[in-house]
Amino acid sequence: MSQLYLASASPRRRELLLQIGVPHRRVDAPIDESVLPGETPAAYVERLARAKAAAGLAALGLEDACVLGADTAVVLEGRILGKPLDRADGMAMLAALSGRTHEVLTAVAVADGARCRAQVVSSRVHFRPIAAAEQQAYWNTGEPLDKAGGYAIQGLAAIFVDRLEGSYSAVVGLPLAETAALLGEFGIACWQPEASV
Repeated sequence: MSQLYLASASPRRRELLLQIGVPHRRVDAPIDESVLPGETPAAYVERLARAKAAAGLAALGLEDACVLGADTAVVLEGRILGKPLDRADGMAMLAALSGRTHEVLTAVAVADGARCRAQVVSSRVHFRPIAAAEQQAYWNTGEPLDKAGGYAIQGLAAIFVDRLEGSYSAVVGLPLAETAALLGEFGIACWQPEASV
């Protein structure tokens, strides 16, 4: 069985892999995350997930390695809401999401030296109305700073979520059912006892 490497610095993705019993190591795989002209949000997240997996493989230079890359985008009316640039941007995102339904797209890609397989998972998240004072208070916690769409569903922003249609783990950052299936295609099993490393 190949050693799995996670091409992500996200502690949430690491925790999700450990949750399903998949031991792994982290590999740095920096890539350009700019959106290409005319690129759809689904094509964007899949391209980035594949690019992260490929960059991880290139960085490792190992023949028996398997690399998982993933990317998540929060999408409102076809527009990708990335990580907030500053307080004003973060507050604008929360105001835009307040009382509305948005889409969260997460792509996962698994690659070895011979192939790369990817899947995009779409979930719909509905936020209850968020008062301006709540938006300010949430921003002041510091949680939204490095989160796509300016919020963390697994964190303090959980109180904003009215409804969720789709995969909770995908909104956090890694769709576990789809990830397990992809890993299985590469001979990597879930529920491994040494996954606590």
